[in-house]
Amino acid sequence: MEVNPLMFRQVIIPLDGSALAECSLPHAVAFARAFGAPIVLLRVVVPPVQEGIRRAAAPFRWQLRKAEAAAYLGQTAKRLTDLGLEVSSELDEGDAAERILGFTGEQGDVLLVMSSHGASGLSEWNISSVVQKVVFHAYTPTLIVRAYRSNPVDLVDLRYDRILVPIDGSRRAELALPYAATLAEAHDSTLLLTSVVGQPKTPGRLPLTESERSVLDRLMESTREDAADYLRHLTQHFSGNVETRVLLDEDVAYALHTYAEQTEADLVVLSAHGHTGASRWPFGSVALNFIAFGTTPLLIVQDVAPPDTATTVSVRAAERPKQH
Repeated sequence: MEVNPLMFRQVIIPLDGSALAECSLPHAVAFARAFGAPIVLLRVVVPPVQEGIRRAAAPFRWQLRKAEAAAYLGQTAKRLTDLGLEVSSELDEGDAAERILGFTGEQGDVLLVMSSHGASGLSEWNISSVVQKVVFHAYTPTLIVRAYRSNPVDLVDLRYDRILVPIDGSRRAELALPYAATLAEAHDSTLLLTSVVGQPKTPGRLPLTESERSVLDRLMESTREDAADYLRHLTQHFSGNVETRVLLDEDVAYALHTYAEQTEADLVVLSAHGHTGASRWPFGSVALNFIAFGTTPLLIVQDVAPPDTATTVSVRAAERPKQH
């Protein structure tokens, strides 16, 4: 496998001025250095609600907010350029999710790095509404940093010691490997290549007879051996530290979550779809589960483009001409 160290033209970091959003900065620095990519700081200023604000005061307050946002971008950019990084900044205004998507889509070949929560604060939801909107429509590699688990760290001190890469034997799942390999080489990380083997479905009567159980056990063992051989074959393409593990569990997502916790993985890297994922949706079931319930920083490598996915009923309804 050939690893291209220049997979991203840019690393884009949306910021809103909050400490929670800045949890993404050390991760963005780590990726920018590993992939040799410049950083773009993006700040979207949301227009204030005009109700209750005197008309004469509204324009002044709006200009003040934009000036403060521009100053914040300048200060943050200086922190990064002082580290020897190539940094630029963009100030935009409008709906945060829409403008992040618009700017990201215009750039192409970028990595989007987002903190799970920002100025609106932590909530019982695993990601904020803005992050959810962006992730489901970005169609670009996206790193989600869990703000509720991020510890204070210097911008240059972040390391990924153990990188978990779930692999199911499909070419689609393998799309995550070059990204993980590049990071592992830069951080001298251990790659955890992992496959989950579940028991085949057995429609019909229960419990199974002894002969039926014997057939299933042999099939499970054969599948486990095939998965182990496949993972061992993959290790030949990596020069660093690689550990392989085949997990036996009917619940793939649960098994992977548990393994990530047991191994204290610093990062999970996975493709948006595996061999069972339907392209009509932006994400397969495992990727969706990690977005909604994962607690580890998550890099999702998107393997489909918007034309390949189905337009949802809600999107079609929103695109209809408004009736007056």
